[in-house]
Amino acid sequence: MNNTYFVTGIGTGIGKTIVSAVLTEKLKADYWKPVQSGDLDISDSLFVKHLVSPETIIHPESYRLSQPLSPHLSAKLDGINITVASIKKPQTDNHLIIEGAGGLMVPLNDNELILDLIKGLQAKVIVVSQNYLGSINHTLLTLELLKANKIDVTGLIFNGTENKESEQYITKYSNVKILGRIPKMSVVDNESIKKAGQGITL
Repeated sequence: MNNTYFVTGIGTGIGKTIVSAVLTEKLKADYWKPVQSGDLDISDSLFVKHLVSPETIIHPESYRLSQPLSPHLSAKLDGINITVASIKKPQTDNHLIIEGAGGLMVPLNDNELILDLIKGLQAKVIVVSQNYLGSINHTLLTLELLKANKIDVTGLIFNGTENKESEQYITKYSNVKILGRIPKMSVVDNESIKKAGQGITL
């Protein structure tokens, strides 16, 4: 059975792109970033393409926005109107890794959020967390919002430095499975991505 996983984070700069690359390589999945804001010459799709195997299918973005801002604002500046209804999941017989933008409450327009996109795509969710002061709160809030919206959460992946006490508390309180941890990488390449995937259980 092929699965569609939406990779979201507890905030911006948490490591969603690295995690998405690891999952894409591990599952030999397709990759898709529906909305890219800014850095179009070094986009997340291009970065993932550089890290994964050459045969991996990277689906084109639904929206490519020029400014490195929240999608709703970048779209306004570009004269574009993003709608969840217009974002169609690529046709594939393979596993699909979808990378979100920021966290769940990132606005796509005046009325719709990344959360609404997840609902529209009917994807299972993998949450990326990182250990820092305040991350327990941010992680639990993210998981509670997903639960309140009856969204299927496959599990958590921690990116970076380990903090067993924080991770155990999050797991105990949320009852969400930890799929694994991706350590901080001194070199990010295909070899390190493959190695990181060995520590992930899906």
